[in-house]
Amino acid sequence: MSIPQSGGGPIEHHDQLAQYMADGCKPKSDWRIGTEHEKFGYCKDTLAPLPYEGDRSINAVLSGLRDRFGWAPVEEGGKLIGLEKDGANVSLEPGGQLELSGAPLETIHGTCDEVNDHLAQVKSVADEIGVGFIGLGAAPHWTHDEMPLMPKGRYKLMDGYMRKVGELGLQMMRRTCTVQVNLDFSSEADMVQKMRVAVALQPVATALFANSPFLEGKPNGHKSWRSRIWRDLDPDRTGMIPFIFEDGFGFEAWVQYVLDVPMYFVYRDGAYVDALGMSFRDFLKGELPALPGEKPTLSDWADHLTTVFPEARVKRFIEMRGADGGPWRRLCALPAFWVGLMYDQAALDAAWDLCKGWSAEQREALRVAASVDGLQAQVDGIDMLAVAREAVEIAERGLKARARPGAGGLIPDETHFLNALKESVSTGRVPADELLELYHGAWGGDVTKVFASHSY
Repeated sequence: MSIPQSGGGPIEHHDQLAQYMADGCKPKSDWRIGTEHEKFGYCKDTLAPLPYEGDRSINAVLSGLRDRFGWAPVEEGGKLIGLEKDGANVSLEPGGQLELSGAPLETIHGTCDEVNDHLAQVKSVADEIGVGFIGLGAAPHWTHDEMPLMPKGRYKLMDGYMRKVGELGLQMMRRTCTVQVNLDFSSEADMVQKMRVAVALQPVATALFANSPFLEGKPNGHKSWRSRIWRDLDPDRTGMIPFIFEDGFGFEAWVQYVLDVPMYFVYRDGAYVDALGMSFRDFLKGELPALPGEKPTLSDWADHLTTVFPEARVKRFIEMRGADGGPWRRLCALPAFWVGLMYDQAALDAAWDLCKGWSAEQREALRVAASVDGLQAQVDGIDMLAVAREAVEIAERGLKARARPGAGGLIPDETHFLNALKESVSTGRVPADELLELYHGAWGGDVTKVFASHSY
């Protein structure tokens, strides 16, 4: 979940809304890679989720990272709720999931180094207090009531609102984890092409990274239960956003979409003002019931942009949002997949050719099938495994064309970060398949054994 944004001063005319996103356009030489990943913390002896406070807690982990590794604290209401350092930040998801929002980096080599450093730091602090962390798309056996709610005003508001608008919003908040990558665009036309590819192929990422087959201790019938949750959360702000495939899509069309999404809050003086269900259009007219007579700033607009949750979204960059949290090596594979598809024009064109013939109904059906069947999904003659294999091949060609060396030039490019995905498209198996095989075999139906075998 996002932290309060710093977007700018008063909104004086409508064009500023689209311009805010257009200001993210940058030349290819300045394109960067920002990787985010979440993970569940737990007490090693009891396997219980971490509370916010106590000797073994989220606060203890954050405090250890701050004191030992020089992270600057981020507080809200006197509570430590995040950390900042060198363009990156560590933040908390609603149920205490620990998230690294990485700095914008030039290569996947740098991204993977950042991930490795972060996980090593977390493990160093966690081991001393008897805490572990695990990368899964959904909590394997914890119930909603066992999950704490972190002391952030945004989450308190969302917690109440989610109870009203969908069946599974509370599960999303407290019991899911994702890995995502944020990528740049050079122009409005570049943004449009990338968004169309991102949304259309997001089910492929869901299938490749599916890693949440358990719910409350048992198989749930899905390879990605996290993806299933997002289908029944809040229809006003989620989904496959078919309007982006229509003629004329651009920054202004995205503005109109976001303006129609009910608000959550307005951030003022370090606190969240309840604006649940209210209209940003009214806010622009100075008629927001929560703040009568007050008009928004660009910072308010930037905050509101973070409250839409489709499968990919536009801010001053594009976020790819369809993948489950997972094992260490797949935290580097996710940015490799999307960078390979997006940051070389020939690869981007090939990716669009792969999916441009799909209808809105097929794209939605692929999203559903990916969550249930992973790489075994079939929709109207579209074979998910075949599509995923081709997408990974395109990504590999894109990374080869980028030719960004690592290890002081010893590694010629970034293609080796795709190895986990190449294994999946070769075998047809993703992490969820491996977990289910263990559950029905070596684990003897005991989901809790996942902690010993799959923790970081």
